[in-house]
Amino acid sequence: MRNWFVAVLPLLLIVALPPFAASGSLVPGTQAISGPMQGPHTVTVYVNRLELGPRGGTLAADPILWYEGEEAAAAFAEHEPDAGIDGPPDGYYIVNDVKETVEYPVAKNAEVLMQIYDRTGRIEDIQVKWNEPVSLEKFGRLFGDNDLIDLSRFPYHLTIEGGQVVRIVQQFIP
Repeated sequence: MRNWFVAVLPLLLIVALPPFAASGSLVPGTQAISGPMQGPHTVTVYVNRLELGPRGGTLAADPILWYEGEEAAAAFAEHEPDAGIDGPPDGYYIVNDVKETVEYPVAKNAEVLMQIYDRTGRIEDIQVKWNEPVSLEKFGRLFGDNDLIDLSRFPYHLTIEGGQVVRIVQQFIP
């Protein structure tokens, strides 16, 4: 009887403990990036939510695969074999096979480069200005105002260093 208990106890712990071990700070259906990574790396995402405070903030996003050029043509051929055209119409292709939300910590001094946004409140003034720097606080305000242009519709390239987003670059899509 004792041997049976010793064999079953680890299985009970595996089944019973995961709900208690989960982080209580995450929104249901999200995951957080793990601890600091060595050196910077980039991930491309659709941003779902941005929460900022005095020490930076949190960016909730859906990671995607962004392809350009020959890589875009190959991904397009793989995912759209019956499209009736030779390749992606605008030279890029996005793959988002798994919709998930990942929460990324954002450094308080993160650099933000925008391509297009509402600068004046007038739709006729919306123009592309390549890699225009804006403050993180301004990006937060712009992201929350989608009257004329919804910034969540654009992909963003995030540079992550030391476990935090240190750079956000909006990807213009026609």
